[in-house]
Amino acid sequence: SERPRLNVYRSLNHIYAQLVNDEIGSTLVAASTLDAELKPQLEAKSKAEAAKLVGELIGRRAVQKGVSKVVFDRGGYLYTGRVAALAEGARSAGLDF
Repeated sequence: SERPRLNVYRSLNHIYAQLVNDEIGSTLVAASTLDAELKPQLEAKSKAEAAKLVGELIGRRAVQKGVSKVVFDRGGYLYTGRVAALAEGARSAGLDF
């Protein structure tokens, strides 16, 4: 509970991130490229740029909830491209992992 898990899932067109507390089995915050808050910013952006914006959004939402330290769960994906961009965005928003 001290360090929730930042879980990443990526499909061909979208990327999803959620902060999960595994002790009680609940999602604390979530963000994705389908988020209404991000939709206007995503036009004419590459997938990696969109992933960085999702990382920044989940980072801001987590800090608002009082979470600053997390464990990064890349979900079996290689730490490159969109997954690395999401992690970079989350770190720039204040998450520590």
